[in-house]
Amino acid sequence: MLENIDLDKRLKKREWKALKPELHRRLYDIQRAAFDVGMPTILLFEGWDAAGKGTSINLLTQRLDPRGFKVWPIRAARTYEQNHPWLWRFWLKLPNRGEIAIFDRSWYGRVLVERVEALTPEEQWRKAYRDIVEFEHMLADDGHVLVKFWFHISKAEQRRRFKALEKDPLQGWHVQPEDWEHHRKYAEYLQAVEEMLERTETEWGPWTIVEATDQQFTWWKVFNAVIEAMSDGLRIRNINPDALSEEAMATKSATHGGEHVHPLPGQS
Repeated sequence: MLENIDLDKRLKKREWKALKPELHRRLYDIQRAAFDVGMPTILLFEGWDAAGKGTSINLLTQRLDPRGFKVWPIRAARTYEQNHPWLWRFWLKLPNRGEIAIFDRSWYGRVLVERVEALTPEEQWRKAYRDIVEFEHMLADDGHVLVKFWFHISKAEQRRRFKALEKDPLQGWHVQPEDWEHHRKYAEYLQAVEEMLERTETEWGPWTIVEATDQQFTWWKVFNAVIEAMSDGLRIRNINPDALSEEAMATKSATHGGEHVHPLPGQS
């Protein structure tokens, strides 16, 4: 699957600069509508180290109402979390109705790093595919919008980015010895990723592969995927997402010289 991905896709900086304001505004309007109808959304970011997940999350949330979303950076399960079923700690982080939960890494660590680094017995990580599919099916049936990203870069590009980060005194701490160890196991991780994508690609939880070599293209694709998925969720709830911007502009033009500020979710 991933060998057919074109990692040379590009978007010029001036094109991205022209597109960004509209994408931010569009996503904000959709966030407000999702809050109003109580539509919960899960954005799940997986991908190679240094592929740009954190930067994309930061950009995606810059113009959102901070009361309407939470970002969850996922690390290894802590001791008390290991005393519960393995998905328990993720249950606690699911969004409230109308809110957005953003996972910087997720339950897919079970079939990636825990598999490749032999942190979990094979019987358990193989069983996790079924657990994940059933978990996501339950979320979809409950009305959650689920958007899953895999940020894909080549081994050579990952090495280039690691080297660049290490030369930056403010960014070098991002690259740890374990990151280089994972880099050396790129082929093993690639095999795990391929199986993960194949076995967890479903109608209710499809994957979006992000060609992440070029930052501008990465950001454009992420914004569009989120907007499209949340728009589809609103349509199911009989909300026309295409009319949101028109309504907002009409409200703005009808108030004091266009200076009116729309109330955010929860404000009146």
